[in-house]
Amino acid sequence: MFDDLPPDLDRLEVLRTWHAMWVARIDEKIARLREQEAQRARTAAAAVERTPDWLLEVGLNQDALPVAVHVGGCHMAGKRSKGVDRGGALRWLAGGVEACGHCRPDVELGYLEG
Repeated sequence: MFDDLPPDLDRLEVLRTWHAMWVARIDEKIARLREQEAQRARTAAAAVERTPDWLLEVGLNQDALPVAVHVGGCHMAGKRSKGVDRGGALRWLAGGVEACGHCRPDVELGYLEG
């Protein structure tokens, strides 16, 4: 068959050692990548668990009224959003804060104006 390996024992042992070192490096890299994937999965799962049911998007000015109420996880909610409970979301809607037109938290909450 293929006999392209060196004919002497010394060089074969060197090749075996060299390849064993490479296999060990590859195995270590595989283990690191698997751990990174597992960590990303744990982080993603934790983020899903931490997603609040309702979001309150606040304005640029700390003293200004909030901008909108969103359903938790709404893609339109800005970075300046914080989680609120159901009662808080209802109070803000009743206080005149706009409901997001995309996720419609007013519908989800069963809030009817007036």
